[in-house]
This record gives sequence, structure tokens and C-alpha cells, in this order.
Amino acid sequence: MNFFRHRLTGLPAWTLLLAAVGCSAADGGVPVAVPSPGAKATELCRDLDEALPRKLDGLAREETEPRSALTAAWGSSAIILRCGVERPAEMLDPAASTTEVNGVAWLAREQDDGGYVFTTGLRQAYVEVRFSAEQAAKGAGPLVDFAEPVKETIPEGIAD
Repeated sequence: MNFFRHRLTGLPAWTLLLAAVGCSAADGGVPVAVPSPGAKATELCRDLDEALPRKLDGLAREETEPRSALTAAWGSSAIILRCGVERPAEMLDPAASTTEVNGVAWLAREQDDGGYVFTTGLRQAYVEVRFSAEQAAKGAGPLVDFAEPVKETIPEGIAD
């Protein structure tokens, strides 16, 4: 008889636990650390968020967790964008690997896992784009799709 009493008393807690796990698993997006830039950069990043493509290199845009106008992801975590990041120390290194894609300058940094991180330079907010190793093996073509939105929303200049 005690079995039924324990099942009934444990049921509400078990239901809440399942609901919490279900919400976080079903509603969660791609986990991305949200930068915390100043007010000016935040406003620019929000404008960029609205201009970003829904599809990128055949990958659909997905929600990030936590949800933020400062972050975006395509193809789960194949391509991750964070706007308003701090300036990478390597940006001051004259030997750093840089490239320009359709009028947007990028600092390129290879990661230990074979992925790449590209960060805009000479813009009023730093935009970071991470390619997974698998995505990086396909090339940096998606940077072309970021060029227009970045040029339209993040003016040239030096970020604070």
C-alpha cells in the first residue's frame, strides 16, 4: 500500500522534472556564448542580426541558446556568428593572417580542432564567425554571404 502513496507523492516532482528536461531539450538552440559589448556596438549588432541570411552555404539558420540578437548559427554549429566580441590580441600582430572578402577585412585564426575563426577588422563592432572543421574543409565561401550585411550595418572605423 505504501507503493501507491509514494507514486502519487513523487508524481508531481517527476512530472516537473520531465517537463523541464523536455523544454530544455526541445526548445534549446545551438549553445553560443553571448558577447557583452557597449550600447553602440549592441545597436549595430542588432541591425546586423536583421540583415543576416536565413540560409548560408545550404545550411538553415537556427536559434541559439540563449537567444540573442548578438548570436546566430547555421547548420547546428557548423557556422556560428557572434557580434560585439572583444578585439582578438592577434589583430595587433603584423604577421597575423588576414584576408579581404568583398570589401570586409577578416583576421583568420586556425583552431586546434581544424576549425577557423574569422573576425572583422576596421569596423565599429567586431564580428566573429566560427567554422567547424567540417565546414572549414569546404572553404571560406560563406564569408562572401556575410560581406553585404556587415558592410550595410557595421560602419567602417575602430571598435571601442
